[in-house]
Amino acid sequence: MSKQPPISVVNKPRKTTPRKSSPSSRKPRKKGTATRGKKKITKKWEVPSWFYYVLMGVVTVVFLSAFFYFFIRPYSYRWKPCYGFKAYGVCMPSGYPIHGIDISHYQGTIDWNMLTQTRQGQFPIHFIFMKASEGGDFGDRAFQANFDSAKNYGFIRGAYHFYNPKTDPLRQADFFINSVKLDSGDLPPVLDIEKRGKDDRALRRDLKLWLDKIEQHYKVKPILYTSYKFKTRYLNDSVFNSYPYWIAHYYVDSVAYRGEWKFWQHTDVGTLPGINEKVDLNIFNGSLEELHSMTIGK
Repeated sequence: MSKQPPISVVNKPRKTTPRKSSPSSRKPRKKGTATRGKKKITKKWEVPSWFYYVLMGVVTVVFLSAFFYFFIRPYSYRWKPCYGFKAYGVCMPSGYPIHGIDISHYQGTIDWNMLTQTRQGQFPIHFIFMKASEGGDFGDRAFQANFDSAKNYGFIRGAYHFYNPKTDPLRQADFFINSVKLDSGDLPPVLDIEKRGKDDRALRRDLKLWLDKIEQHYKVKPILYTSYKFKTRYLNDSVFNSYPYWIAHYYVDSVAYRGEWKFWQHTDVGTLPGINEKVDLNIFNGSLEELHSMTIGK
């Protein structure tokens, strides 16, 4: 039997891990370099709590001021004490004895018998303007019935056209002419202008075209209805000063417009017998004889 060679034990080399360098062996860092892996801590500025209260107070004051200016101030006259005479739910202007109203389909069906009762009061209704047309194709559905009833019940009547600056003025004039037949004793036709459009010069030019054609047809100078602000801003032209004016100016003791005017629409919240909805109230700047002298055929 042969002998086996002795088993030799071979030791495997051990893995050695590098030792961490001691702090003294590290290279010195340059000043001003941030440590890698560490976030720079910045102090956050906080808004003081009192600042929020001040800001809320300022916003509240601005909001309330704007609300008062745009929504309360224009109608504050409604809550002012009435030192004159009150009628039809409002304080009536003093010094003007001739009163009237203007209506459209918005007032609904009118009880004309009840409306005539105003003649027995201190402020009798003498004249009534009615909306006849708007733009180039819109006719007020209540116009003809109201127009006929006003005459049958003895009121001095008139008709107005609501002007649309986006529609051809001659087309609008033709539409009004086809819609309204004025008789002897009626007031001149009225042009209701409240919208200016995009071009002031074009507006004035087109309005003159409408006015000229209406005057040529009815043989009487039309009445211009507008607010005193609209008149002074957009119709401040001598060419329009020859027309009789109907000025709208609400909740004031007198008209701010200083030019000549014939009618004043002083409120839009009148209440009259025979009419369920609120009504615009007007006065004539003159006597009843002068009002009759304005009518057609007089």
